[in-house]
Amino acid sequence: MSTIFGLSHNATLLIRTLIAIIFLILLISKYKWNPFITLLLSALMLGLLAGMKPADVISSITGGLGGTLGTIAIVIGLGTMLGKMMAESGGAEQIATTLVDRFGVKRVHWAMMIVGFIVGIPVFFEVGVILMIPIIFTVARKTNMSLLQIGIPILAGLSTVHGLVPPHPAPMIAIEAFNADLGKTILYSLIIGIPTAIIAGPVFGKFIGKRIHTEPPAELAEQFSSKKNIHLPGFGITLFTILLPVILMLIGSIANIVDPDATSGFTVFSEFIGNEIIALLISVVFALFSLGFARGFTKHELSRFTSECLAPTATIILIIGGGGAFKQVLINSGVGNAIAEFATNAHINVILFAWLVAALIRVATGSATVAMTTAAGIVAPVLALTPGANIELVVLATGAGSLVLSHVNDAGFWMIKEFFNMSVSQTLKTWTVMETLLSVVGLIFILLLSTVV
Repeated sequence: MSTIFGLSHNATLLIRTLIAIIFLILLISKYKWNPFITLLLSALMLGLLAGMKPADVISSITGGLGGTLGTIAIVIGLGTMLGKMMAESGGAEQIATTLVDRFGVKRVHWAMMIVGFIVGIPVFFEVGVILMIPIIFTVARKTNMSLLQIGIPILAGLSTVHGLVPPHPAPMIAIEAFNADLGKTILYSLIIGIPTAIIAGPVFGKFIGKRIHTEPPAELAEQFSSKKNIHLPGFGITLFTILLPVILMLIGSIANIVDPDATSGFTVFSEFIGNEIIALLISVVFALFSLGFARGFTKHELSRFTSECLAPTATIILIIGGGGAFKQVLINSGVGNAIAEFATNAHINVILFAWLVAALIRVATGSATVAMTTAAGIVAPVLALTPGANIELVVLATGAGSLVLSHVNDAGFWMIKEFFNMSVSQTLKTWTVMETLLSVVGLIFILLLSTVV
């Protein structure tokens, strides 16, 4: 393959990769092309520019897409079903109501962050927001508090889990790409995620809630206030159902740490039920009974719930697959190794490098998912050449970077703007600042933890 202006082979590869990434960013951010189509086109363009044979480019794209979705598609499907059962049964509302009663009105914003954190575990951020909006409006009305003081902590909890805590697809993508330990990642994500969510949630929410006052959109407020009252499930069983997949994964990881060679049947069984797919499958089946049949839903209703909730996930699954295709072309074309060599020679801290790559792609494309999948492909070869790096913390750094500076090219930005009845300026001062706080504070805690572990 020819080089550009006599530059080295690696430098030429990096320039051509930059052209493909700029092409990707421009089509998504400026021309509003579908991210899935754009990722496939960018992968094709990168492979051909890098000098790969056309047939090899196609096999890299199909192999990367299939390999990425092997686990992630199942995780997304099962996680969405679990979230749907929580919504339909009234489980989310039960958690919110119980915590408000326990914490009291003065500390209700702390309860809201916990609600966001717990509810966010099995559901996508967008699903979590839709799920929580009635609760935010209801609690704000009952306590006569600022809508933002109630809402920001919930959003911080949801967003933290979305970017940092497995089994969410974003961290799972990086775990797969970096071959990280799932149990350790969950443990570190909680150590880092909880204080990060506190700073960006209740602390920032109280500060900004006093300065920006908004009222819920009239039609939505009326719709939620006239919602029929259903008999809610118990707090204990709801909490157990939501946390069951995390509990099973932690059991599997602990068993692996105690008995790494899997010499006992109990360890083999624990690792089996601790696999993310099996853990989520067990949890969904359990939820069909605990939040389904036990709540009086018929088999036809449960069938409808589990079918209709999958349609909105199709786009997300395809984007993740497209990101996997792009990642595989990066690796197979030799670009990954070129980036790794450059980063290694520049002596960039791999945690900082992972955060920076994800952050730049997030700001440019507006998508945390695109940022995570693309960054995983760029960072993985750098990580392979960085002996002694804490892989789990690099996963979290990539996740934290993918949250930064949500602005007008992010669908989530407009979703929050409309639900909270804010202007663009107000949304930038509240939602955008909160997301950036999550990202930067998260990075600081990750770097601090890296000095210990």
